[in-house]
Amino acid sequence: MHEQPTLTTARLTLRRFEIDDAWDVERLAGTREIADTTLNIPHPYPVGTARAWVEKQWAAWESGTGATFACVEKKTGQLAGAISLMSIRPEHRRAELGYWIAPDRWNNGYATESCRRLLEFGFDVLNLHRIEARRFERNVASGRVLLKLGMEQEGIERDWAIKWDRFENSVLYSILEPQWRASHTPPATPTDRAAKP
Repeated sequence: MHEQPTLTTARLTLRRFEIDDAWDVERLAGTREIADTTLNIPHPYPVGTARAWVEKQWAAWESGTGATFACVEKKTGQLAGAISLMSIRPEHRRAELGYWIAPDRWNNGYATESCRRLLEFGFDVLNLHRIEARRFERNVASGRVLLKLGMEQEGIERDWAIKWDRFENSVLYSILEPQWRASHTPPATPTDRAAKP
């Protein structure tokens, strides 16, 4: 597989995770607020294990099964979160979107901004047709982000997972490539329309 690219948004650089990021991953992702609303992030985050997580993301990119990016603030150069296209299935042209943003960066629009860029990458570069996402039903804030991206709620998967000894309902969302194109293609200008035969 080719080298993982670096993507940019107005305020963020989305780049490959490096080993030097491991401590920040443990410190930020390991907060109770992040672990509480994600399926696989532990709390407390075991010291020293983020290095293996970073290496796992490299392997997923190489195998074509995942694309995980560090969300880094352009202004400060600091890690603000992580965003992924997981469970990439090229034969079905689909993947699942996942992300976390550090609690001290919440309510800045970083999740929406980075997810929008990653959806563009998924459809334009990875040639995906369907990108889906899940959230715990109680994580209403994440639902707002997914709706802002143009995703549609498809349904609720009851008792889909166990988190900290309790069943969690999962809410499933998706967006298809034609929907994305329709909502992200700038309208034709009068000059453009005049130029068409």
